Amino acid sequence: MNKLCTLGGAAIGGYVGWFLGMRFGFGAAIVISGLASLAGVYAGWKLARRFR
Repeated sequence: MNKLCTLGGAAIGGYVGWFLGMRFGFGAAIVISGLASLAGVYAGWKLARRFR
């Protein structure tokens, strides 16, 4: 469950970060997507701990 939630959080966070970052250019999209992926991993990890 933990791996599934962190993977889902990273995928969703990365997509949202890429969508928001492309407004400012390709380099910004990469950076914002990476940061949003990290935030998604953390959120997925917290969600998985709740259902343990």
